[in-house]
Amino acid sequence: MTTQVNKFDTLLIANRGEIACRVMRTARRLGLKTVAVYSDADATARHVREADEAVRLGPASARESYLNVDAVIEAAKRTGSGAIHPGYGFLSENGAFVNALDQAGITFVGPPASAIAAMGDKSSAKARMHNAGVPLVPGYHGDDQDDALLRAEADKIGYPVMLKASAGGGGKGMRVVESGDGFQAALDGCRRESKAAFGDDRMLIEKYLVQPRHVEVQVFCDTHGNGVYLFERDCSVQRRHQKVLEEAPAPGMTPELRREMGEAAVRAAQEIHYVGAGTVEFLLDADGSFYFMEMNTRLQVEHPVTEMITGQDLVEWQLRVAMGERLPLNQDELTITGHSFEARLYAEDPEQDFLPATGRLERFALDLAGAGLAPDQVRLDSGVESGDVVSMHYDPMLAKLIVHGADRDAALATLNRALAALDVQGVVTNRAFLQRLATHPGFKNLELDTRFIERNEATLFAPKAYRLEEYASAALIGLGQLARECESDSPWDRHDGFRLNAPHTIRIALCDPASVQADDSDAVVVVEGTRESDADPWNLTLTGGSVDGATLTARLQQLDGDAVAVTLNGHRRRLQARRDGHVVVLSDPAGETRLFWRRIDAIDHGHHEAESTLTAPMHGTVVTLLVEPEQRVEKGMPLMVMEAMKMEHTMTAPADGYVECFHFNAGDTVGQGDVLLDFAADA
Repeated sequence: MTTQVNKFDTLLIANRGEIACRVMRTARRLGLKTVAVYSDADATARHVREADEAVRLGPASARESYLNVDAVIEAAKRTGSGAIHPGYGFLSENGAFVNALDQAGITFVGPPASAIAAMGDKSSAKARMHNAGVPLVPGYHGDDQDDALLRAEADKIGYPVMLKASAGGGGKGMRVVESGDGFQAALDGCRRESKAAFGDDRMLIEKYLVQPRHVEVQVFCDTHGNGVYLFERDCSVQRRHQKVLEEAPAPGMTPELRREMGEAAVRAAQEIHYVGAGTVEFLLDADGSFYFMEMNTRLQVEHPVTEMITGQDLVEWQLRVAMGERLPLNQDELTITGHSFEARLYAEDPEQDFLPATGRLERFALDLAGAGLAPDQVRLDSGVESGDVVSMHYDPMLAKLIVHGADRDAALATLNRALAALDVQGVVTNRAFLQRLATHPGFKNLELDTRFIERNEATLFAPKAYRLEEYASAALIGLGQLARECESDSPWDRHDGFRLNAPHTIRIALCDPASVQADDSDAVVVVEGTRESDADPWNLTLTGGSVDGATLTARLQQLDGDAVAVTLNGHRRRLQARRDGHVVVLSDPAGETRLFWRRIDAIDHGHHEAESTLTAPMHGTVVTLLVEPEQRVEKGMPLMVMEAMKMEHTMTAPADGYVECFHFNAGDTVGQGDVLLDFAADA
C-alpha cells in the first residue's frame, strides 16, 4: 500500500458537543489550530467557545447545518483547514462527503470512502466478512427481496429471527420476529421504517440469539498496511438497541477468545483496506461462539474505556495516521491495565419512556474531591457547562462519565461514587437511572446480555422503598431551609418553630413526589423536629409507613456546594442534597432519593407556599386556558393545557380557590419550572 503524507496544521471538527471538545483537546496538544463549526442553535455552545476559530454553517436543523457538505467544506477552505475530523454521527460515515474532501484536497480523518461503502451495506458487508473468514450469524443476506422468499428463509433459519434494514443502523428498521405468524407484519413495518430513514427498504434476516452479549473490538489500521486491535468492550446494556453502559475489557474473556476475536476484527478491517479507527461489533453467545454483526467505520462514543485500559489516546492515533504516520505501537506492545466503565448521561426522562428533555442547565459540576476520588480515576467528557441550553434539535447526550479501577469491582465502586458526585440541575437526566443500573445485583454479578434492561424492568423501575435514613435526611434539609429563611432576630418574624422559653418544634410531611399528584395520604410520613436552640441537634420523631415510631437525634452541616453532612444518632454521612421546589433530592453512592416535603404546623405555611403558584413540569407550548382569572374553581378542576413532545399535560387546581392571573397565553412557549399562574387557595 502506498504511503501518503498529509501534514496539516489546522484541523476543523465537523461535529458538536462532547466529541468536538474532546478532539480539540488532543489537537491542541499536538500543536494544531482548531476550528469549530456551529448552527444557530449552537452559537454559544461550549465547543464554539473553546475553539480557536468558529464558522456558522446555517440554521438549527442538522440538515441545513452539520449535514450540509458544501457548507462544511467552505468553512474548511475559509479557515485554511487542511483536515477535517468528523467525530461520530452527522458526516462521519458519509462516503460522498469523503469523496468531496478528496476533490477539495482536504484530508479526512477517517477511512477511505470505499471502506465506508463496503460496510455501509450490511448485505454486501456479510459477503466480504465471509470471504475474510470472519464468523457470521446464520441468516439470509441476498438480493432477492420477494416476500415469500424472505418468509421461507426465516422458516429455514428458525425462529426467533431478527429483521434488519440492509442500509440501516441505530435500531431503525429492526424487529425481532418470534414466529411465522407475525413475520409479514414485522416485514412491512421494517420496510416502512427503513425507507423513511435510509431511502432503502431492502432487508436481511439473521438468527436471533436469545441472550447474547454485545462485544466489540477496537481496531486501528494505517496506510502502511499495519493493523492492530486494542482489545474489546462489552456494550450489552442497551435500550432500544442503543448503548447505555459500556465497559472494557469485556468480563469473562479468556486470552484465547480475546485473541480470536481480535484477529478476526483485524481481518475484517484489512479485507476492506481500512485506515484509521474502527470498531468491529460481535454477538457473543453463552457458549463462547462469536458472530460478526457490523463494523462502525468511525470512532465510537465508548472509545474512552479503551483509552483508560490501554493508556493510549485514540484521537491522537487518528490524527497521526491521517498525517501518514505508522501506528504508534505494534500488537505485542499493547497491554490491558485495570478495568473501565463509561456511563452515558442523557437529557431524558427514564420514567417517561426515556423522552428527551430540554432546558437550561442551572448547574453542571462533578465534585471529585468531595467524593474522595482522584482525577486519574474519573474523566468527564462533556460538551456542556453550567448555564448552557439543551435544545430539542440534536442528540440528547450531555456527557460521558468514564472511570478506571484496578479491577471490575473497584471500577464499579468508583462509578457509583462518581455518579453520586455528579450534580446536574435544571434539566431532567438519566443520572438516577444510571445509578440504579450500576448498583443492580444482576449487573454486578455479570448477568449480562442485550436484553438486560428489558429483563430487569420490574426492579429498575420499581417504586422507591424509602429508608429511615432517607426520610430523616430529607426532613433535615427541610428544617435547615426553614432555619436559613429566618433573617431577623425578632421572635415575631421567625417561622422556624421558635417559642419563647420552650423548644422549637416543626412538623414536616414527606412523601414520594408521585404521591402528591395522586393525593395518596397513606404514603405520607410525618416528621416532628424539636430542638432547644439553634446550636442544639434536632430530635426527630417519625410517624407513618414502615418508620412509624422511630426517633433520632440529628444534625445537619452544610459543606461545599451541595454537599452536606447528616449525622443521625452519631452516624455521620456525606451526601449531595438540593431542593427542586418542594422536592428534596439526595444523592450518594447507593443512588438518588427524591422526597416531596411541606410544613404542617397549626398554620400550614408549606401548604400555602406550595399552592400559591403552579410551575411548568416540562418545556412546551401552552395549548389553551380553560378558566378565566378570578373564576371560582374546585380542587382538581382543569386550569390550562400544555403540549410537549407531542403529548398534552393538563394543569389542575391544587385546592378550592381561584386563579389570580395567568402568566402565559395560548401559543406561548414555556420553560420547565416557569411559573404558569398565580393561584389563591381558600383559607
